Amino acid sequence: MDEQIFTAKTVDEAIEQGLDALGITLDEAEITVLEEGKKKLFGSVKAKVQIRKKGSDAARAAEFIEGLLKILEIESKCEICEDGDNIKIDIKTPSSSKVIGKRGDVLDAIQCIAGAVANTGRDEYQKVVVDCENYRTQREETLKKLADKLAKKAVETGRKVILEPMNPYERRIIHSALANYENVKTVSEGKEPVRYIAVIPDGAKPFDRGIKFGERKPFGNRGERSDRKFDRRDRRDGNRERRPSSGGGRPPRGKKEIVFGTFLGNSGAKSEDGGN
Repeated sequence: MDEQIFTAKTVDEAIEQGLDALGITLDEAEITVLEEGKKKLFGSVKAKVQIRKKGSDAARAAEFIEGLLKILEIESKCEICEDGDNIKIDIKTPSSSKVIGKRGDVLDAIQCIAGAVANTGRDEYQKVVVDCENYRTQREETLKKLADKLAKKAVETGRKVILEPMNPYERRIIHSALANYENVKTVSEGKEPVRYIAVIPDGAKPFDRGIKFGERKPFGNRGERSDRKFDRRDRRDGNRERRPSSGGGRPPRGKKEIVFGTFLGNSGAKSEDGGN
């Protein structure tokens, strides 16, 4: 957005001059006073103001995103699509993986900040959705399929199924996908930022801790592994007991020789030979 500088004897005169030149009202202008007009002993200093036309909320958010990605050395261009009270900003970039991040975490962070920028000074909140390479739509389809799969699993097992923590946007997709699904209900549990969804079938036990989605079952039987562990321990103990000991060697571990009398050097050995 272009800005222009205007000068006059006073700040008010400079502002009025600038508004007339740009053809905008005071409410539509962003004004920065660069120099206050004042008189000197010899002459005077003119007032100087910088005036720019306010952009729309969407344009302000898009400008912020482009500036942010420029700092991160990511080439980008934002396209704006306003739909009533909602704003959608699509980021066009050759480095989409950097902008999206792992499971959309970077894109979510950009969306959160862009929403704050767009709603600065507004009385009513305006929803801002930031997308890149159609990631939001693809992620929504993935979550809907996941929701259907986990609902079936909950009904088959009769147990609560717990999903991994998700942000509010993704949790709403799961809730909406299963809103009309028979025999199950969805609830959000936990606290941010690890709040998650639980899919609960009808008739589930009240104190069911639930099945965590993606949790691997232990391999084999725990009892068998414990038996094998004890077998190895028994074999080690047996080998230790069968180990022959030499006459002057160290006693087996865990046993001590008890020698009566005063200890002087190797007195124990001498006492066995008939010494003191």
